[in-house]
Amino acid sequence: MEKILASIITIGDELLIGQTIDTNSAWIAQQLNAIGIWVHRRVAVGDTREAILHALDEEGAAASLVLITGGLGPTADDITKPVLCDYFGGTLVQDDDALQNVLRIFEGRGLPTLQRNLDQALVPDVCTVIPNKRGTAPGMWFEQNGRIYIAMPGVPYEMEGMMLDYILPRLPEIFDAPSVLHHTLLTSGMGESFVAERIADFEKALPPAIKLAYLPGFGLLKLRLTALGKDKLTTAVTLAQQFTLLKSLLTDITVADEDISMGEVLGRLLTARGKTVGTAESCTGGYIAHLLTLVPGSSSYYKGSLVTYANDMKQRLLHVPPTALNTQGAVSEATVLAMAKGALEQLQTDYVIAVSGIMGPDGGTPDKPVGTVWVAVGDAQQQTAIRYQLRYDRKHNIELTAAYAINELRKFIVTSGQ
Repeated sequence: MEKILASIITIGDELLIGQTIDTNSAWIAQQLNAIGIWVHRRVAVGDTREAILHALDEEGAAASLVLITGGLGPTADDITKPVLCDYFGGTLVQDDDALQNVLRIFEGRGLPTLQRNLDQALVPDVCTVIPNKRGTAPGMWFEQNGRIYIAMPGVPYEMEGMMLDYILPRLPEIFDAPSVLHHTLLTSGMGESFVAERIADFEKALPPAIKLAYLPGFGLLKLRLTALGKDKLTTAVTLAQQFTLLKSLLTDITVADEDISMGEVLGRLLTARGKTVGTAESCTGGYIAHLLTLVPGSSSYYKGSLVTYANDMKQRLLHVPPTALNTQGAVSEATVLAMAKGALEQLQTDYVIAVSGIMGPDGGTPDKPVGTVWVAVGDAQQQTAIRYQLRYDRKHNIELTAAYAINELRKFIVTSGQ
């Protein structure tokens, strides 16, 4: 079955030097994949005419659809529009609708409209203009030699608006794309190689149209089954059968049977039981609270956090006994259990998560090297603590601690059956 291939070109020196992280490509790829268009390649180029022209030639030769973001702003380094105009043999002309949009935006903000702002309404006369309801730079749709090229602003909010309002609804009308369906299983507690060994026979027996991908992450391993088929219903049935079989082989390490975050997994558990949770954080500095409150509706089960980074705050706010801190230290089983008990009392929640650790790069000792973390979870009747020894840098140690901590509470809730 022939795939419809797409390429994504992101333009901007800031992408190449790492000043700006390219989130556009990932978002665009997800949207295209959902309608059966396969991203063949993602390319980042700088703000130079030669680089842009070379990318257009290369990607146009390889894909039926080329999506371009960046370089449509009002400053001198934004050269994408004139380069595209030359590439497709056009002349820049004023688009009245785009001009009215620019004037409306600046008048609405009470700002003067500069000539460089008015020039945003200039577009190649060989393109179809894509309205920008979220900004001043219009998008451009070109067709050449059976290929479609679409240029959009690099600002994610503006690009996403164009994709959702105009581009994504049109593409299925143009391309007869096969159905691409995914099912993702979240697992925890077993390494990638051991999981692969356990399901080796299952993987070998998969139908040719279904592929298995291993996606390891911090504290989790995702297993994604992807099916490609002409008929969506038949493809969905076959994929569901294989996914059910995969789940049956990994019931002991399954966290969720869909691609959601650990915060969402825990939130659903708490919502189903009508329970609440709070957090007491030291080494993670509120990151666990951040992950939990990223979930819409989390206010119904998440009550708050006590970030007690310093020892005196642990004593004052969580009533951690000075003896625990003086004899066993802030990073210890005794301290983290005391933090959990104190948080239960102070926050008046059904469940609690407490963490204390050494994230690095300094602060370790022979007995407690960098990466030593204690996690406590529990309820008013029982609290349990576990030690982890992490091996990453500070940022990733914090992220992994949060993932492990949320998963520890998930396991506690499931095991306790409350």
